[in-house]
Amino acid sequence: MYKYAVEQAHSGLFFNQGQCCLAGSRVFVEESIYEEFVRRSVEKARSKALGNPLLPGVDQGPQIDQKQFDKIMELIESGKKEGATLECGGSAGGQRGLFIQPTVFSNVTDDMRIAKEEIFGPVQQIMCFRSVKEVIQRANATHYGLAAGVFTNDIDKALTVSSALQAGMVWVNCYNAMSAQCPFGGFKMSGNGRELGEYALQEYTEVKAVTIKISHKNS
Repeated sequence: MYKYAVEQAHSGLFFNQGQCCLAGSRVFVEESIYEEFVRRSVEKARSKALGNPLLPGVDQGPQIDQKQFDKIMELIESGKKEGATLECGGSAGGQRGLFIQPTVFSNVTDDMRIAKEEIFGPVQQIMCFRSVKEVIQRANATHYGLAAGVFTNDIDKALTVSSALQAGMVWVNCYNAMSAQCPFGGFKMSGNGRELGEYALQEYTEVKAVTIKISHKNS
């Protein structure tokens, strides 16, 4: 399962150069498989080809503009300064264009900026946990709550964690699995209301309250 989880965590973050509202930039990994998970994640990140994303064989294109490029690079530098381990990447990709090398940090703690702020770029934070209670508390310790993913062979853990996570969408053993029938929206600072699904129809309706005073009670 953890090999599949590595692949899903990778695609869930690096899709569209990390410029996705659903990007899973914080990855919590159980202590027993942490080192191997980091190793495999670094291998996948290093294998990505940068260039024109419209060309065959290219995995990652440039960031959207100079402002976003500078923001991502500044957050990468903060991760280095605050003590995270830079496993790969961490610098611009090439001499021209707004390319950033696929970046992986390990030994990330919850108080670091790269763990708290929305990077919106190709930067993956891999964090270690020991218990289900711990990872639920840490995962929920954020202002955001749009989406989350849970990977496990234990159905009890899957139900417990997915129920406890403060996120509008939780995927179990998959990520970015979207459909028109599934409500899309988040908790906390990740927005109000829902798109898609039956709940989205409420955004196109108006509710009217009419209150009438009556002179006598009939019952």
